[in-house]
Amino acid sequence: MNARLIISIAKSLLLARWRQTLIAAIGVTFSITMFITLLSFMAGLNDLLDGLILNRTPHIRLFNEVKPNSRQPVNESPEYKNTYNFISSIKSGASRQEIYNSGPIMQALKQDSRVLGYSPKLTAQVFFNDGAVDITGVVNGIEVIAESKLFHFSDYVTEGVAIDISKIPNSIILGKGLAEKLLADMGDIVQVTTVKGERFSLKVVGYFQSGIQDFDKVQSYASINTVQKIMGKPGNYITDIQVRLKDMEIAPALAKEYTALFGADAEDIQTANSQFETGSSIRTLISYAVGITLLIVAGFGIYNILNMMIYEKMDSIAILKATGFSGKDVKRIFLFIALSIGLFGGAVGLLLGFGLSAIIDQVPFNTASLPTIKTYPVNYNPVFYAIGIIFSLITTWFAGWFPARKASKIDPVVIIRGK
Repeated sequence: MNARLIISIAKSLLLARWRQTLIAAIGVTFSITMFITLLSFMAGLNDLLDGLILNRTPHIRLFNEVKPNSRQPVNESPEYKNTYNFISSIKSGASRQEIYNSGPIMQALKQDSRVLGYSPKLTAQVFFNDGAVDITGVVNGIEVIAESKLFHFSDYVTEGVAIDISKIPNSIILGKGLAEKLLADMGDIVQVTTVKGERFSLKVVGYFQSGIQDFDKVQSYASINTVQKIMGKPGNYITDIQVRLKDMEIAPALAKEYTALFGADAEDIQTANSQFETGSSIRTLISYAVGITLLIVAGFGIYNILNMMIYEKMDSIAILKATGFSGKDVKRIFLFIALSIGLFGGAVGLLLGFGLSAIIDQVPFNTASLPTIKTYPVNYNPVFYAIGIIFSLITTWFAGWFPARKASKIDPVVIIRGK
């Protein structure tokens, strides 16, 4: 049958019961709106929570772990060589924390096409002297430019300028919680004592706030040269090399490769932060489950409305079939009605979902623990909108298929004879 005629008849049936059609479309619109809004907000929240850790975590960390000595002194004695020894007080060996040949390693990383960049790091355990009280803390020696480029370090410096620690000798950026403990203002001098008892004076040039309070109460940052001076180490002393990859998914395999190649320990981001990936996956799964449930509920509404339309339009269907319309033509008419409701309701739902997400994105969200966040996080991923309209059409197609199939099997003789 002529497609234009089928569309015209479907349009007439839609307009004849426009109130029910509108209710069905509103159901689809509401479902799509909430689906888009929920996914956008939840994805934005996932990005925020993961960013607190993952943005500050290297994809691969190269270091030398202090390991216990696998051989007991008693086993070295010829007298007890062939005996079974019950002594098991294995102590850490004389392995050093410094990465051996750090220069050639960084040069090799620079030439590796899989590596986006790297940043050397040095960590010193110190005591911050606050009068008669010593506060345990950590001073991280970093290269500010590389750290800011790869790990967004400058984004978390809430006061001062990150680059100052490389420009101003003997300067330090304190974690916000640590600065509050020390009552240290910008420009103040803080005293630190190393584990060897040596004392140094450092000038406060900024505050750092990661959003994790326990972290900010002990962490501070200085240039690598400053930390090497504090520890009394030479200019090539490096304890960590932080590697950022172009593809994070290859981190576990590449970590094993680097361990064998460089002779250093390597920890990948999946191993170090597996709990965050699990949490994000579960939150996303819940969001999709709720959104799809809303669409299915809307589909049942369309199914019920089309069923009622078929019962009320038995005469019209019988006349159509009596005048030459086949069962397939009738099925096409009702499927067109269902898809029209789904397409219209879905399109409006996408617009309303985007609008509601934009409103949420402008709502102020101010908290002391997250200084870089000013509004609620929203992710405008186009994939969400594509999934929304596809599921809208699929749901409404199934909702219309069963009533359409029923309408196509109506016997016009039985209907007309009954009348």
